[in-house]
Amino acid sequence: MRVVSGIQPTGNLHLGNYLGAIRNWVKMQDEMGAPAQAAEGGSAEEASECLFFLADLHAISQPHDPAELRRNTLEMAAALVACGIDPDRSVMFNQAQVPAHAELQWLLMGTGRMGWLNRMTQWKDKAGKNREGQSVALFAYPVLQAADVLLYQATHVPVGEDQKQHLELARDIAQKFNNDFASEDAPVFTLPDPYIPPQAARIMSLRDGSAKMSKSDLSEMSRINLTDDADTIMKKVKKAKTDPEPLPSEAEGLADRPEALNLVTIYAALAESTVDSVLGDFGGEGFGKFKPALGELMVETLAPTSARFTELLEDREAIEAILARGAAKARERGLPTLDATYEALGLLRGPR
Repeated sequence: MRVVSGIQPTGNLHLGNYLGAIRNWVKMQDEMGAPAQAAEGGSAEEASECLFFLADLHAISQPHDPAELRRNTLEMAAALVACGIDPDRSVMFNQAQVPAHAELQWLLMGTGRMGWLNRMTQWKDKAGKNREGQSVALFAYPVLQAADVLLYQATHVPVGEDQKQHLELARDIAQKFNNDFASEDAPVFTLPDPYIPPQAARIMSLRDGSAKMSKSDLSEMSRINLTDDADTIMKKVKKAKTDPEPLPSEAEGLADRPEALNLVTIYAALAESTVDSVLGDFGGEGFGKFKPALGELMVETLAPTSARFTELLEDREAIEAILARGAAKARERGLPTLDATYEALGLLRGPR
């Protein structure tokens, strides 16, 4: 089993990133148990492992500041380690240090189809009405996403609702390539299956229960950053948008109350409990009692991560070394697939 997943280096992580993705990465790492280095007597290819990468190549599909991207990549790497990703048990790296990602993307561009990419919902959303003014990279980045996972023969890819379509595209590209250029008994690519974590919490804005918590929101009060101190967390939670009604005793009572549902969902995720269980404790209570309890739970949960993150940022050379070691492992893992792809396409090339 090989799990591959990536995250764009957009700066410090917020609570939505942590509860929606990163905490589940840590759980997968812990459950798989095998270190990034194969057990003695086995090869790297035989070990079950997780590969987690910072998608800095994806980040340049839209306008960006080079210095900020470099800084964000290092800060995101520090944040992942602070959240529990262990570079000795998982392979953690940034895409730019593994040229095979971009190389395989180009090799797969002949297999991908314009119609497939035109149907990508995120392309439509990000391009808006100005499609002609967008970069080629923004249009074609789902092919890079396919390369990201196919390069490592991923068996499972953690996906949320907004990424299911892209994983389906990766499977379509892999299947067509295998059909066109490989034999049935010796396919070049593994078709990855989606992995939907059982407790992948969908965390919404503290100011709007219908919008996802996001770093792009102009209001700092809309999100809990993993670097926020205790006073800031308590302040944001106390000012979070709610309604005047007390909490219900069952989840059905939150159906038309998005802000209330969001806060209860956050509490349940932090406590590794369920919405119904939380309401069993707080049903009938007002937010004057619930919000302080939620704030205290946040502070208790995030304090160790924040302290570790701050410590790591003071030694950027160590973070760079972690990414370099992970990239070396990733290059080794991806080389057999890249070689097989060149061979299948009939391309002649010199030794590496």
